[in-house]
Amino acid sequence: MQFIDQAEIQVQAGDGGDGMVSFRREKYVPAGGPNGGNGGRGGSIVLQADENLQTLLDFRYMRLFKADNGQKGGTSNCTGASGRDRIIEVPCGTMIYDLETDELIGDLTTHGQTLKVAEGGKGGLGNHCFLSNRNRAPENAFPGQPGELRSLRLELKLLAEVGIIGLPNAGKSTLISALSAARPKIANYPFTTLVPNLGVVRKPSGDGTVFADIPGLIEGAHMGIGLGHDFLRHVERTRLLLHLVDVTAEDPIADYQTIQGELDAYGRGLSDRLQILAINKLDTVDPESEEVQAIASQLEQLSGTSVYRISAAAHMGLDSLMQRVWQELDELKSQEDEELQALEQLQSTPSLVES
Repeated sequence: MQFIDQAEIQVQAGDGGDGMVSFRREKYVPAGGPNGGNGGRGGSIVLQADENLQTLLDFRYMRLFKADNGQKGGTSNCTGASGRDRIIEVPCGTMIYDLETDELIGDLTTHGQTLKVAEGGKGGLGNHCFLSNRNRAPENAFPGQPGELRSLRLELKLLAEVGIIGLPNAGKSTLISALSAARPKIANYPFTTLVPNLGVVRKPSGDGTVFADIPGLIEGAHMGIGLGHDFLRHVERTRLLLHLVDVTAEDPIADYQTIQGELDAYGRGLSDRLQILAINKLDTVDPESEEVQAIASQLEQLSGTSVYRISAAAHMGLDSLMQRVWQELDELKSQEDEELQALEQLQSTPSLVES
């Protein structure tokens, strides 16, 4: 399955039905008066988040979506049938922009969440609505209003609490396969992973946490070089970054600085995101060697935090690494809960009005 995380579509809501001009004609009822009904409302376009979808691939092959038109009003003051709304399912994490103004219309993050993006046209008035003392036999009715037409840009940002970052071949895919049931393609060459991979990692409490392997970050990624520019947006939603450095690389220190530079250049707060740093592939070297010790020491000085020493392939050091991940996530959640409670308390406190 192709991973498509951007798409442009056009949506056309249904037109409202026309009002009807009609007069009551029954035996023994002279001058029955107008009885033309109103037109029905046109159907609207509604986007709905679906947790079973992972990509915007379907929108590559179908880009125009129309809702049903409303029906014309009938006799006996009967209103025409309304057009059915068109429900379009999108993956959770989809952001919807107006293509012409680039305005963010909405962000669908939870399963079942809906967003109306195009309003159906109102039905026209039938001639019974124009009856008055001065006009006892109106012969005019209004046409239905046209439905809203919009061009939209859909942008998918994966919903993951932990993003795994690092240069190509740092062992990101191996780590996510070691921690979860995800089985991404793994090979001993750069750019093996061409799309983000998601894996659910179980906490000791039994709850699941989504990890995302963010591929293709290289120098210049923020300018569109390589694959990183396409996938840096998926880091935006993560609460915690797990940064892997290949200890067998030619210059692990430069590799770390390259990724940090790309996060800083991309902006949007990525460089300030909480990071846990780990040097990987210790099964291929002597973990106690002076070279490894020097690399770890330099990284600790640059990052200002402790550096974990792991081997994703050999499952070395993963327990202590994950303990730190769970600890940091719990602290972040506690901070968010405290901020939410403070905000709710502030909103519920009546403001003082000076007399």
